[in-house]
Amino acid sequence: MIELYHCVDARSFRALWALEELGLEYRLHMLPFPPRVHRPDYLELNPLGTIPLLIDGEVRMTESAAIPQYLATRYGPSPLAVEAHETDYGLWLDWLHRSEATLTFPQTIVLRYSRLEPEERRLKQAADDYTQWFLSRLRHLTRALGDREWLCADRFTMADICVGYAIVFARLLDLDHRFSPEIADYWARLSSRPAFLAAKAAQDVGLPSPIPPAHGASGASEASS
Repeated sequence: MIELYHCVDARSFRALWALEELGLEYRLHMLPFPPRVHRPDYLELNPLGTIPLLIDGEVRMTESAAIPQYLATRYGPSPLAVEAHETDYGLWLDWLHRSEATLTFPQTIVLRYSRLEPEERRLKQAADDYTQWFLSRLRHLTRALGDREWLCADRFTMADICVGYAIVFARLLDLDHRFSPEIADYWARLSSRPAFLAAKAAQDVGLPSPIPPAHGASGASEASS
């Protein structure tokens, strides 16, 4: 059975949501955030100490945007994947990778320097600068949604899961008031999907959110997983 190591609403949510969309059986292991601080024994499974960790037989994966692609192609055919012969195949790959490298990356800097670091180590300028970085790149998502409901191939795909998580993260960082109408509508479509709601329910086991409150101190000098 597929196993997924996950923290509430962290980047591993991409993998959890993908599993639910595909209807695959899985075993979910919930960890406190960040696991490399609060569960050092986890390093025996994943020396990086990051989440997600997906185990599928001999396969082990730790990249949150690669796992949905793997699942859709390994357990396909599925409309959640865009095949190489389809017109939007390149666009699909671009959004899968852009979701992490372009959208989630600056959010992790904001998280670290506004909430995760102890008060004396927080850097307002870094958090503010990377907030603007994220928001400037989010404008491309607004443009992309101007004439389409989903990002690729005229259907919901794993690209929407991966980009959708960046929207989840932005909301946790209290940036949703900066969303364009197009992104707000996109979020409404994403968050009403049965598999999204099932993934939310699956992780609801009483563990604390990985995103500390805006004015709270975590005491853990760690970057986001």
